[in-house]
Amino acid sequence: MSDDGSPDTKTAPAIAGPRGSQAGRSVPLDSTAGQTTARPLAPDGGVGAPILPCVVKNRRALGCLVEIAETLLLTLIIFWVIQTFIAQPYQVQQDSMRQTLLEGQYVLVDKLTPHFDTYSRGDIVVFNPLRREGSCQTEPVDTTGGGGVPFIKRVIAAPGEQVSIHDGGVYVNGILLDEPYVFEGPTNALGDEDTWTIPADRLFVMGDNRNNSTDSRAPSIGPICVRDVIGKAWLRYWPLDQLGILNTPTYPAVPSTAPEPAAPGGG
Repeated sequence: MSDDGSPDTKTAPAIAGPRGSQAGRSVPLDSTAGQTTARPLAPDGGVGAPILPCVVKNRRALGCLVEIAETLLLTLIIFWVIQTFIAQPYQVQQDSMRQTLLEGQYVLVDKLTPHFDTYSRGDIVVFNPLRREGSCQTEPVDTTGGGGVPFIKRVIAAPGEQVSIHDGGVYVNGILLDEPYVFEGPTNALGDEDTWTIPADRLFVMGDNRNNSTDSRAPSIGPICVRDVIGKAWLRYWPLDQLGILNTPTYPAVPSTAPEPAAPGGG
């Protein structure tokens, strides 16, 4: 500060440089209120505008925004991969699996494991209720009127097995199934047909609430194609007080006539 009250203009030490360049000129420094701001030299040798701190702040803010956008994009990609190929949550929208699953509950469906293993009797699966006449390669027809809402049922028989329903019970390969999970009442056929031999690439499924379930017993569905199965429900996670693993029951008394799955890489 000079004697007349005006700010001092200090001069920084000169930096040596080539002849004719500005590198050897003095760079003025403004000192006001304890702050020192460098003023770059103008092309004509004068003093340019000061380098403002806000420029640095704006660059930092832009960098933060870019990082946030990259993080959000990566999160969306990971979420899409998990939902599409690994696991997906589903809400139970029917009453056909009572008491095992109640309407409004949420389950996590495993979509990855079925690519490496076959579905077993007792598995709870989520599938698109489509009717395919003949081969599972034919075009599907929605004959349930469900509007594309997936169904959730239990696997009763695999390809090559025979299912028969009579006397209020379910027989697989001639053996009565022990089904403690069935909710109320006997199991009856839903049409004229009461015996099925399960074709290749298909599964016979039924709901645990046999008196309120549209499943493979119904002519509109029949044995479902494996390709229409979305995945296996393995975890009930909502509501939290009903959190639990959906275990697959065993049927030791029932012999299997299903063909052995081909070994990986086999011909």
